[in-house]
Amino acid sequence: MTPPRPPSRTSFNDDLGLGIGTESGRGVNKDGTFNVRRLGMPRFRSYEGYHRLITMGGLHFLGLVLLGFLITNAFFAAIYWSIGMDHFIRTGGDTRWDRMLDAFFFSAQTLTTVGYGHISPRSHMVSAVAALESLLGLLSFAMATGLLYGRFSRPHAQLCFSQQALVAPYQGVTGFMFRFVNRRSNQLIEVEATVVLSLLGEDLLTRRFVTLPLERSKISLFPTSWTVVHPIDEASPLAGMQDAELRKARAEFIVLIKAFDDTFAQTIYQRTSYIAEEVRWGARFKAMTIAGPDGRMVMDLNLVDAAEAVEG
Repeated sequence: MTPPRPPSRTSFNDDLGLGIGTESGRGVNKDGTFNVRRLGMPRFRSYEGYHRLITMGGLHFLGLVLLGFLITNAFFAAIYWSIGMDHFIRTGGDTRWDRMLDAFFFSAQTLTTVGYGHISPRSHMVSAVAALESLLGLLSFAMATGLLYGRFSRPHAQLCFSQQALVAPYQGVTGFMFRFVNRRSNQLIEVEATVVLSLLGEDLLTRRFVTLPLERSKISLFPTSWTVVHPIDEASPLAGMQDAELRKARAEFIVLIKAFDDTFAQTIYQRTSYIAEEVRWGARFKAMTIAGPDGRMVMDLNLVDAAEAVEG
C-alpha cells in the first residue's frame, strides 16, 4: 500500500473554474480574454445583441448604423415606389432615376423627421406609411443614441502590461515580477493585484492552481507604474524551480487587476497572463520616470518593457 503523500508547503486548488486541462494551452490570453472556443451555440443569439453592440469596435458600430440606415430607407423607398410617385407632391424630374431618388430621400426625411418640404404625400395610403416610418425612426434613433452613450460612458481599463515577466534578485532572494501602467489620464485608486500560478502536478496528469503571495497586493494611489513582485523564498511554490522546470510544468501566471476609477466612480477589472516562455530570467526593469525641469515626474510609457540583465 502506497503511503499517503505528505501535505504540501503550499495550499493548492485543483481548479479555479477555468477548466484548463493538462493538454490545454494558456487559460487567459494576453488581452485578458479566456482562451476558450465554444461549440454548440446557436448562430443567432438575440440575448447577446446588446452586448455585441456595446463592445464591438467603433468603426464596426458606425458602419452597422450606416448600413441599417441605408437598408431601412431603401425598404421604405421601395414601398413608396410600389404605391406610385403620383401620390406625392414633388418638384423633381420625371425620369425613372429622379422618381427613385425622390422616393429614397423622402424616406430619409421621414425617418429622421427632417422634412424639407419639396416633396410631400397627397394620399392617405402614403401618409399612413410615412407615419409608421416616422415612429420607427424615433424609436431607432432613440436606441442608437442610447447605445452610443452606453459605449462612451462604459468604464473600462486601459492598462498596459509588460510583455515579459522577470525573475531577478530581490531583497536577498529572487522575485517573480511584472510591471504595468495606466494608458489613460484618469485616476485609479485602491488598485489590487492577484496572481495565480497554474502548473501541472508532479504526476503530470492534473493541473493545480495556487495564489502567489505578493510583496504588496494593494496600493492606494497609482500615479505612475506598479511593479508587482512575488518573493521566491522557501515558502514559495517557485522555490528551487528554474526555466526548464517551469516549461515542463507548462506554468502560467494568471493576473487579475482590480481598481476603482475615480472618473466614473466604478470598479474596473483587467486580466492578462504570462506563460513560462514569457518569463525572462536574470533581468530587472529599468526606471520609467525621471524628474522634469519643472519639478514634475515624467513617465515614458514606451519603457514599460525596458529591462536589463543582472547577475545573480
